[in-house]
Amino acid sequence: MTKSLFDSFEEVSSKQWKQKIQFDLKGADYNEALIFKTLEGIDIKPFYNQEDLDGITNPVSHPSTWDNSIRIEATGTSSANQKAIKAIDKGAESLFFVIKDENVDPEGLLHNIPKDTSIFIETKFLSSSYVQKLNTIAQTNRNDIYVLTDIINNLAATGNWFKNLKEDHHNIEEITKYDSLKSVMSIDISLYQNSGATMVQQLAYSLAHANEYLNFFSNNDFNPFKKTKPIFKVSIGGNYFFEIAKLRAIRLLWSTLAAEYEVKEDCHILAYPSHRNKTILDYNVNMLRTTTECMSAILGGANTIYNIAYDDIYNLENDFGTRISLNQLLILKNESYMDLVSNPASGSYYIESLTDQLAEKGLSLFKNIEEGGGFLKQLKSGIIQKKIKESANKEQELFDNEKIILTGSNKYKNQEEVIPAFQKNVFQSKNVRKTLLEPVLKSRLSELIEKKV
Repeated sequence: MTKSLFDSFEEVSSKQWKQKIQFDLKGADYNEALIFKTLEGIDIKPFYNQEDLDGITNPVSHPSTWDNSIRIEATGTSSANQKAIKAIDKGAESLFFVIKDENVDPEGLLHNIPKDTSIFIETKFLSSSYVQKLNTIAQTNRNDIYVLTDIINNLAATGNWFKNLKEDHHNIEEITKYDSLKSVMSIDISLYQNSGATMVQQLAYSLAHANEYLNFFSNNDFNPFKKTKPIFKVSIGGNYFFEIAKLRAIRLLWSTLAAEYEVKEDCHILAYPSHRNKTILDYNVNMLRTTTECMSAILGGANTIYNIAYDDIYNLENDFGTRISLNQLLILKNESYMDLVSNPASGSYYIESLTDQLAEKGLSLFKNIEEGGGFLKQLKSGIIQKKIKESANKEQELFDNEKIILTGSNKYKNQEEVIPAFQKNVFQSKNVRKTLLEPVLKSRLSELIEKKV
């Protein structure tokens, strides 16, 4: 039998590696020169080895494959249905509809959609009767239909309940009774990422956010989490390895929390690229950003991934942008074969270490939130908003000082840049209205620079 090549080398300890590095630094301070300190409070070392996995025993589950999806804003029944059928013909494996009002007919919307196509529906309103129609379609057509219901996200994003606390909770009680839908509850944590929260905050808020629902349903006769998996809607930023670890940490933290409530310990992760690092300057670079972010989602274990168009922040939905965004996912699956390896991040010293540290810090912050009265109490008192603003300001300062680089925006600018015509409101505008609490506002890093061009 041929002797293993690795048997020819002695094992090298972490201490020996560090001593060699310090020798090669020729007097420079190891911690100052090679340790990178992150906003998450995690120090990144120049190397990792087997010793970094000591004490890490929690295995991270990973889906066997992932579905590429496409996001469709359903402003009209027929037009949205046609876009959906066209997307399936072009290679989309699932559909994510965003429905703004009840005039969109569910039956017409899903007409002729193949039965093997998973369907995700997010409504900008709360209606148990509308979800009942979707439940009937699921019974008849046997499509896998997921409804993203998240009243806490609406409260955080707008400062108000859909109607009021009592009616909103009554509505979700009714919605959760429909048993032909694959899932009816979601935890949308993309808001926190897009507003500048650190990954530790995102993880802690997702857990505290979910815990509010678990507490509510634990006092009810019917608990949907015992029957169906929740959907975590997650926005992916440009910190490649950290984003991989973030998704893996979500699964670890949810399984830990779910075990305490004796509900399903698995979850469905729906991921998409963030808007926070997207720009209108040198906007084609957005294609590179969304590609690496989709890769992070794949390697991190997302179940479903939809991409955003490179011009999504300033253009309305258009054929070219939509086609390119879907093709990016198709290349990653069909040409890069990124769905053929099961749990590719497992065993990576660096990613396993990051996953463990993010999960530990997220769990610690979650416990502090619960000791402070829970997520809703801290949201209503403004603590959550204050903490996110502090993190966003730190990140903005790093961007302004070119410690965070967005090519074409704050570094390597095109002096002959031609700003595209805007079909959307690119910059934040004040919307004066009465709210119960201060909303969590999304923001992009490059907005101030863009306004000066």
